[in-house]
Amino acid sequence: MSAILACTDGSIYSTSVYEHAAWAAKRLGSDVQALHVIETFRDWPPSADFSGAIGVGAAAALTAEMAALDEARARVDTAKSGAILADARQRLEAAGLAPEAVTTVARHTTLIEAVDELGTEADLIVIGKRGESADFEKGFLGSQLERVIRSVSQPVLVASRAFRPVERFLIAFDGGPSSRKAADYVTTHPLLAGAECHLLMIAPPDPAHRDAFDATAAGLRAAGFVVKASVIETGEPEEIIASEVRGCSIDLLVMGAFGHSRLRRFFLGSTTSDLVRTCLVPVLMLR
Repeated sequence: MSAILACTDGSIYSTSVYEHAAWAAKRLGSDVQALHVIETFRDWPPSADFSGAIGVGAAAALTAEMAALDEARARVDTAKSGAILADARQRLEAAGLAPEAVTTVARHTTLIEAVDELGTEADLIVIGKRGESADFEKGFLGSQLERVIRSVSQPVLVASRAFRPVERFLIAFDGGPSSRKAADYVTTHPLLAGAECHLLMIAPPDPAHRDAFDATAAGLRAAGFVVKASVIETGEPEEIIASEVRGCSIDLLVMGAFGHSRLRRFFLGSTTSDLVRTCLVPVLMLR
């Protein structure tokens, strides 16, 4: 059985990651693999040559001391990772998953490399909007979030600060391949079965766009969803989507990670973070 890959760093968002992962696992019939990445950074490489600046003897002593410090840091990092993953297991099981449905794994690498390695066969990748190094005062998102979304072909569920059951979800549709894939995912996977679907397109009048929109709405209804479909011809997509999320009490935003219309810019630069942050709900992204 394939698994959901839940990326955790032990930050304040981690509990939400576990709860979103457990919810998705029960809906999809998947196991969950909790991943923690140990990224070790050194101010100086162990082989640095300081002899020209401070003398050979002092340099040797300093290098030895730095090596010992690196070893101590590695032990602390490993212990911290073990504690984070033990907590992940406990919380996932407390959320209703069987012990045999939960595995944990630590990797001494970067998050991108670990996700590339472990996420290939995943049903879904779950990651928090912010990590332990995020600036909550300024509302920045996790620095690696967009890179993860860009690097994988699997759906990515970006967990919000707190989990709540998904009763209503919004698909932001622009007629492009990614947004069509997002709608197809909804109709072919049980993740959102039974929830109310809001389908929104922000685009100027165009028969081709409208035909694609109407076909998507029909496909969602044929799959058993109650669909509230709306087209808005003018306005800023970020503001309109955020307003729709707030006004309709949307629990989850579903989007293609790349588009071919005005929405495209929201997934190629800093505005990606702006939209995800502004909505304050989890976001399911598909490429």
